[in-house]
Amino acid sequence: MPVNSLSPQRAPTTPAILTLPAPYAAGSMLSSRELTPETVSEILALATQLESEDPLKRATRLAKRRIALLFYESSTRTRTSFELAAKGLGADTTLVSSLSSSIEKGETLKDTGLTLKALGAEAIILRHPNSGAPWLLERETRLPILNAGDGMHEHPSQALLDLRTMLAHLRPGETEVTAETLAGVTIAITGDILHSRVARSNMFLLPKLGARVILCGPKELLPEVAAQAGPGIAIERNFERALGEAQVVMMLRIQAERLAGLQLDLEEYKTKYQLTEARLAAQASSALVMHPGPIIRGLELTGEVADGPQSLILEQVHHGVAIRMALVYRALTLAANPEVGA
Repeated sequence: MPVNSLSPQRAPTTPAILTLPAPYAAGSMLSSRELTPETVSEILALATQLESEDPLKRATRLAKRRIALLFYESSTRTRTSFELAAKGLGADTTLVSSLSSSIEKGETLKDTGLTLKALGAEAIILRHPNSGAPWLLERETRLPILNAGDGMHEHPSQALLDLRTMLAHLRPGETEVTAETLAGVTIAITGDILHSRVARSNMFLLPKLGARVILCGPKELLPEVAAQAGPGIAIERNFERALGEAQVVMMLRIQAERLAGLQLDLEEYKTKYQLTEARLAAQASSALVMHPGPIIRGLELTGEVADGPQSLILEQVHHGVAIRMALVYRALTLAANPEVGA
């Protein structure tokens, strides 16, 4: 069955951790699971280099190269930052959405991808409601694919920009990332972890760099099986205890569109898990506060926390452009010359 013929609505069960083949195309970024500390270090170094480069010089790097943004789901931060990143390198971009293309008429993901390739696209940035879609698109097109979020599976570029944001505060000045870079650092990820591709990519990435990850939330949104995702991951149901151990607090949006069939009392959730000024002051007065967005103020955290001095939420957005410049540049340069590193 074609990937995009499946319904985007999912049953409230824990998604399987996909075991998928390595990328066919050099330069693809499909999953945080494929990242090594060495590769992460290269990507972060490239992001810093591109960010600090003269914009006129930078715009010649991928001048007139063609990149397609294929978005089956709405997006503000990810889509805009990928588009700004590609254009900042001089590339030409085209946006294809499910509401303004032949996708609306029932065209499959495979055929849409092959059409974009025939039109000259050299790489595709894909957001899709079904897990595994980037692998299918890469297999059929053999183009570099950048996974901008697939179903309840992963969002690897978000994990990389989250990491860059953390390092700017926790390890300022360090230029190399190793398996010990985040040793002694605990990150508490709280909220709708069951449905969160952001949480999953961070769970795969951060422990590789020495971090301890605490997952916190009610059982409806955090099944016990999540602790088996890998080493360095633990579950803590008590939010105050999780906060007390964390140097970084990452709050997640309650994804109302994915809650069909779940019995979740939102008022009770706020009482137990909402990040407030009082909780932050009492339990994590020096912790960094992060959120991948979009924020629902007054639900997972209060507006005062989102706008407060410990919040790095807008910094995350800022770091997204540099990270995505590195991924776009890496995709096209490795595709052209796969034996050369980033």
